Parts: sequence; C-alpha cells; structure tokens
Amino acid sequence: MGTYKYSAEFRADAVALARSWGRPVSRIAAELGVNHETLRQWIKTAENAERPEALTESTRDAEIAALRKQVRELEMECDILRRAAKYFPGETNW
Repeated sequence: MGTYKYSAEFRADAVALARSWGRPVSRIAAELGVNHETLRQWIKTAENAERPEALTESTRDAEIAALRKQVRELEMECDILRRAAKYFPGETNW
C-alpha cells in the first residue's frame, strides 16, 4: 500500500467542502476518494492553524521538549565526568 500525496489546494477544498456540507465526514471522504481519518486530520490541522494561540502552544511545547532533552544530555555528561574524576583524583581541582 503506497502513500498518496495530495496538493494543498485539494486539501483546502476538501476541508471547505466538509465544513460547508452538513453531511458526515466519512461520506464526504468516500466521495472524494480519501480515507476518512485523513480528512479528519486535515480538518483538525486547518482548525489549529486558524487559532493563533495554537501556534504559540506548539512552539512552547517544542521548546520545552528541546530543553528537557538538553538537560538530560548535560546530566549524562556531568555523570560521565564524575565517574572519570574517580579514576584521576589527584588531577582535578574539584
């Protein structure tokens, strides 16, 4: 089963169609030849893009994740240095 790429224009039209019609998303997706979960994700993405606070939340979450990763790396480096200092006790100024 291959992956299909849809143009941004097709996605925007599909989202607009799903919003304007009062029919279920699964039926609209079937008529367009798209998986219903794919269409739901497009709609969700469009809704999140319309909310300005969503962008700041995702940016903040990404920054927090990056900082947590950096803290883990620094703690690991510090631990390695502590272990190495045990082997060379007279050569350190700690």
